[in-house]
Amino acid sequence: MMYTELSPKQLQSMLWWSQPDTKNYDAIVCDGSVRSGKTMSMTVGFVLWSMKNFNNENFVFCGKTIDSLKRNVITPMQKWLEGVVKIKVNLSRNFIDISLNGHSNRYYFFGGKDESSYQLIQSITLAGILLDEVALMPKSFVEQALARCSVNGSKLWFNCNPDSSEHWFFREWVDENSEKTKNKNRLHLHFTMDDNFSLSDEVKQRYERMYSGVFYDRYILGLWVLAEGLVYGTAFRKERHIVENYTPSDNAVYYVSVDYGTLNPCSMGLWAVEKDRAVRIKEYYYDGRRKSVQKTDEEYYSALEKLVDGFNIKNVIVDPSAASFITTIKKHGKFSVRKARNDVLNGIRTIMNLLDNDRLFFCANCKDTIREFALYRWDEKSGKDAVIKENDHAMDDLRYFCYTVLRRIFMNEEG
Repeated sequence: MMYTELSPKQLQSMLWWSQPDTKNYDAIVCDGSVRSGKTMSMTVGFVLWSMKNFNNENFVFCGKTIDSLKRNVITPMQKWLEGVVKIKVNLSRNFIDISLNGHSNRYYFFGGKDESSYQLIQSITLAGILLDEVALMPKSFVEQALARCSVNGSKLWFNCNPDSSEHWFFREWVDENSEKTKNKNRLHLHFTMDDNFSLSDEVKQRYERMYSGVFYDRYILGLWVLAEGLVYGTAFRKERHIVENYTPSDNAVYYVSVDYGTLNPCSMGLWAVEKDRAVRIKEYYYDGRRKSVQKTDEEYYSALEKLVDGFNIKNVIVDPSAASFITTIKKHGKFSVRKARNDVLNGIRTIMNLLDNDRLFFCANCKDTIREFALYRWDEKSGKDAVIKENDHAMDDLRYFCYTVLRRIFMNEEG
């Protein structure tokens, strides 16, 4: 990539280590909106810095998972640096060797997906580390990774999209008013999509339409903000998203989504998916605790059959933890079962996108879903992005369906 294609912010994040006024920093932190070009500029800068200043040393690229790291950093990096450095890739052993001007260094790949991940990176000595999407990694992993950087002249490279203003990384590395941040010898650069000169106005507007609520504040405006109030806020509006007298088209494809509960409520929704929208036609909702009568898996299966009577169901999307109910459905041999993808935050983001873009509708008889939309709230006391585990069972089956099925159909997202 030619420097003339780069914005001043991208150039600064790439070459800060060589500039008189910034080269003495120990670390760089780049945060801000999606599609701002910070990953590209930091990755290229990390490689150029390490090849300029070190030979026969070890470095690390870190991502949330190794798969996401390879997809978002390692694979595109080979294009970004084509003709500049010589890269020898060993994907099966999760490292690459890079050579330039007589210098050669090795770069390992690590994933920081949970609290146990810190064990993976112990005992290695590093001259530098780049943590891509560091806000998605546990503190224990990040601290262990930083402790590995003991070679003289080592530097730390962080990038991420914002999270909660209560997030540990914000308090310790980003917040200018925090004492812990003030003790860090780091350069902080804040990015927006305007810092990526390769994005057209049309593309920027498309990304802006993808997010709303707290996700818009974070991923478009690049703000570290607390999730608070109703989860869907004004994204769900009765006058916009409730339909009367709905008749599916002849080409509609039907699904059922299930949040299974014994004492907790069990919620099921019947969906018609058409060319440009999905409609929740009707639902089943049973609260065993409120009625003081617990139903069996067979009784819930009978309720499922009654719910879908007269419809040809493509898949039943079920809470992946509901092993006994999944077994019951499979035993009857009538329906194809898919275990739901249970990612709460990305599922909520997907629903917001579908609501904002008029892809998701509900028949007026889906009263429990409509009721829960008005009650489903963020847990503001948790210190992290979490929902209050009340009035969330129709919300959960809705999320299972949207994140497992609709994001592929209407948002062209894979995985």
